[in-house]
Amino acid sequence: MKYIIRAIKYFFYFSFFIFVVMLLLVAFGVVEGNIETMFRNGWDSIWQIAVMFACVAAFYPLFGFAKKEFIVPVDAKDPEGAMVEFMKGKGYEVETHEGDNYTFRARKAIQRVCKIWEDRLTFTKTEYGYEVEGLRKDVFRIAYGIEYILRNQSEQ
Repeated sequence: MKYIIRAIKYFFYFSFFIFVVMLLLVAFGVVEGNIETMFRNGWDSIWQIAVMFACVAAFYPLFGFAKKEFIVPVDAKDPEGAMVEFMKGKGYEVETHEGDNYTFRARKAIQRVCKIWEDRLTFTKTEYGYEVEGLRKDVFRIAYGIEYILRNQSEQ
């Protein structure tokens, strides 16, 4: 169900984005405000663009979201505290903390809006560390960063 909601959300996001771009082009006089002259096929182009956005939005959640596990060294001192501090430094705050599992959200509203409210990163305890789930770019950046800090912390 989460996948379908994300796909619908991205369809509307892409549609809104192209609407704003076209509105700016009309406002600055780059194109006429008439759909028939704005697009080669006139009003037929609108549904063609919508179908294209629907196809892209249907597959985007598959490639845009990921899970990544990072290892917590055995001799790491307070790995959860280091993880929370690292996330604070990256602009996130703890949303929930249940046992060993954490959920983080972006602190600033502008970050949430830019990520279409898909800013949640979920940390689930595994046998050797944590599994991070969220936007692909953020997941890999955060997982490698925390693993690096914990590894350096355990070597000191």
